[in-house]
Amino acid sequence: MADEPLPPAPMVPCTLRELALYFLSLGALGFGGPIALAGYMQRDLVERRRWFTEEDYKEGLALAQLAPGPLAAQLAIYLGWVRGGVVGATVIGLVFVLPSFLIVLVLAMLYVRFGGLAWMQGVFYGVGAGVIAIIARSTVKLTKLTLKKDRLLWSIFGASAAVTAYTESESLWVFLLAGLIVLGVRRWEQIRAKPAVLSVMPAAAWLLSGLHGSAPGTTLWRLGWYFTEAGAFVFGSGLAIVPFLYGGVVERFHWLTDRQFLDAVAVAMITPGPVVITVGFIGYLVGGPAGAVIAALGVFLPCYLFVVFPARYFRRFAKNPSLHAIVEGVTAAATGAIAGAAFVLGRRALIDVPTILIALATLAVLTKARKLPEPLVIVATGLVGLALKQGLGR
Repeated sequence: MADEPLPPAPMVPCTLRELALYFLSLGALGFGGPIALAGYMQRDLVERRRWFTEEDYKEGLALAQLAPGPLAAQLAIYLGWVRGGVVGATVIGLVFVLPSFLIVLVLAMLYVRFGGLAWMQGVFYGVGAGVIAIIARSTVKLTKLTLKKDRLLWSIFGASAAVTAYTESESLWVFLLAGLIVLGVRRWEQIRAKPAVLSVMPAAAWLLSGLHGSAPGTTLWRLGWYFTEAGAFVFGSGLAIVPFLYGGVVERFHWLTDRQFLDAVAVAMITPGPVVITVGFIGYLVGGPAGAVIAALGVFLPCYLFVVFPARYFRRFAKNPSLHAIVEGVTAAATGAIAGAAFVLGRRALIDVPTILIALATLAVLTKARKLPEPLVIVATGLVGLALKQGLGR
């Protein structure tokens, strides 16, 4: 009797209002990009509050990886759909994205007004290192949740992490192949154990004013269509969209210079919420407040539709053994891709001894003081980075 496993903890009901308040706070205070944000959702909603089951979370993570668009936003929208259908998905999507969009909008206004944010590089110097520690910690917890002690899933995790780290990008084909591999292995295991049949299944001028004055209507149309393409055809986490945006914003349309584009990415990294909100900053520089809104809508509308429409069918057949095996494989590959992306980010953020020390100190603090809010840690690393940069500047 003593060896019998304990029954799972009972689920705790929550209202859509409670869930919306959580995602509003996560959008306003959640630093670290898609990897860390996905980890926060797993920790807060599955482990601590028990508002969602592990299966809910895994299904959302798998669907977010299979569909194009930013991972964290899609995962949030799916969880909103689980709790409140289309209304829940819409509300959660809006409250999750809105805080970071408003923050980025204010920073873009300051950027245009004062000709750049010189202090940003110093802050990012420290924040980048601290974020890597948060990402590493979140990745470890995510692997424990999704992989457990399954050797097949760990093998897929390792292969996906290696591919992502080597190519510095996430591939849909890796996720699909992983799903098919697990499906094949699980089916073979079932056949060996017992043969079975499995089933498959027009505004004021100031609204348009960016870095180069008032943007013409043709530019706004092009801006909206380009960011809609980005939201509809770029797979993987929000970080995967950065190379795509660089190719269009800088090289193809020449809307921004290299320096301005890097500043836009830095703003996204030092603000809470999804990293892909950098499109709001870029949109403002090109076409003012109207450009920021158009760019954000262009990116987030496709990912919203790609979650809401297939969610009902995805969830209905999720218990099917074949689809369940595919979800297992995709989730393992997605977790591996997250670990690989963490490696790539770490290699870029930890560039010298001070940044390595900041990351290690952040990891130690978060491990010892588990209830310490991450935003306070991020603020501290930003201040340390700013002080170090100013000291080195002298």
